[in-house]
Amino acid sequence: MAHFNRSEALQGATFNGVNLRGARFVESDLSGVVMRGVEIRDADIDAPWIFEGGGFRVNGVDVTAFVEAELNRRFPGRAERRAEGPEGLRAAWAKIERTWAATLARVAAMPADTVDVSVDGEWSFAQTLRHLVFATDLWLGRTVLEIEQPFHAIGQPDAGTEDHPGLDRSPSTDGPTYAEVLDARADRVAMVRDFLATATSDGLAAARRNPHGSDHPETTLSCLHTILEEEWEHHRFAVRDLDAIAAEADA
Repeated sequence: MAHFNRSEALQGATFNGVNLRGARFVESDLSGVVMRGVEIRDADIDAPWIFEGGGFRVNGVDVTAFVEAELNRRFPGRAERRAEGPEGLRAAWAKIERTWAATLARVAAMPADTVDVSVDGEWSFAQTLRHLVFATDLWLGRTVLEIEQPFHAIGQPDAGTEDHPGLDRSPSTDGPTYAEVLDARADRVAMVRDFLATATSDGLAAARRNPHGSDHPETTLSCLHTILEEEWEHHRFAVRDLDAIAAEADA
């Protein structure tokens, strides 16, 4: 089976009568892709950024609003991830805390090795929590609080994330225990809660330096929006995979 990794060789290509049944596209740029007369039965598209840009059309209908509304229905509190003021942000964070608490309780009732199971090559539950530790360190610790070395040792960055001072990418033969992951995660959750407890409108408007480059200036508010986006999207991924694990166990 052919594999195309980090390649632009197919950019702008035309596929006529090509059988792509069962193909898998991971972290691939499909922006502007045009499909005509295609068979997409049982297709599964997961695009966290579907709501940004020019929309997503199926048979001429922009479905982004429908998808957004359905996700907000399935995940109460998600709609508040773009809250603007201090009170709204505090309420939004309280809801994501309650949401994750319920999911952690669900995982605690599942077999112990559930936290390390990878579904279709995605991050395990423990790895997801580790990534959220990293996201908090990057967007709150480094960008908003300007801590020189904000990164917890167990934080898990994205594969494509550039290096930051204090970010240790050295391989480890022994990963952290789940208890250690939970402790680090609880610490970072409290870190956001404590910051929001004293947040002000003026403080939210303060300019911040984007950790990935100066091309996209940030404010404290936009950094907090990024954290909330990370929380809700990764919660959705985690629940999706937990459902798959539970279904396989019941099969």
